[in-house]
Amino acid sequence: MGVVNVTPDSFSDGGRWFKPGAAVAHGMTLIGQGADVLDVGGESTRPGARRVPVDEELVRVLPVVEDLTRRGAVVSVDTTRAVVAREAVAAGAQIINDVSGGLADPDMHATVARTGAVYVAMHWRGHADVMDDNDRYDDVVADVRRELAERVAALRAAGVHDEQVVLDPGLGFAKAGSSNWPLLARLPELVADGFPVLVGASRKRFLGHLLAGADGEPAPPLARDGATAAVSALAAQAGAWCVRVHEVAGSADAVRVAAAWRSGAGGSPITMTREDTP
Repeated sequence: MGVVNVTPDSFSDGGRWFKPGAAVAHGMTLIGQGADVLDVGGESTRPGARRVPVDEELVRVLPVVEDLTRRGAVVSVDTTRAVVAREAVAAGAQIINDVSGGLADPDMHATVARTGAVYVAMHWRGHADVMDDNDRYDDVVADVRRELAERVAALRAAGVHDEQVVLDPGLGFAKAGSSNWPLLARLPELVADGFPVLVGASRKRFLGHLLAGADGEPAPPLARDGATAAVSALAAQAGAWCVRVHEVAGSADAVRVAAAWRSGAGGSPITMTREDTP
């Protein structure tokens, strides 16, 4: 899943693809590098980010979704708002990627049920301006699994079918640092819960801290792509359905290596078609 940020303030590439034409061109480049899905978002969820008005989010996202869909891309819309999700699906998006798992908008689950779209429910404990205050866990893996199970129960109650649901452990969201590593190390436990799993580690803070220099300064976002590719390979080996990344080529190669390693055969790359979505 290649990231297409139609925002001026995303943490790693804010502003580079803000204009619709630039965003579409970037998305097509990512497809050429091996992306199977393009995740289009119009609101930054970086730590401390402020919300944008819903009308602004729609203006940013819809033209990009429409154009990419027209060009044959499988498109995901990255939003916490039901109205944006509904309009994006009407414009051609097949996946709703909601970092709040429906907690940010009480209408989201009903929207998912009505549209029939694939829905990524991420583990979430609050918006970007407060999420770091919620990095408190007894056992982060057990707590995340339990809270995601609550999201699944709410989705079922709203009429969403299990076949629509993908789970995301929410790396970096209410997990500022060390809380992320147990989730990755024990990823097979989340996979074992029976739903496809999306992993979004790309360029996140905990990788920057891991790669800090001798002065203790975290590596900047653009210097985290090698570590991101390593996570992609390990996530694929652990059974993840998809990885969400900013730099596609390295992770696509890493997933191919993981697949060849697992099969012992090498050769054919993994690709996802429209029929492969849950």
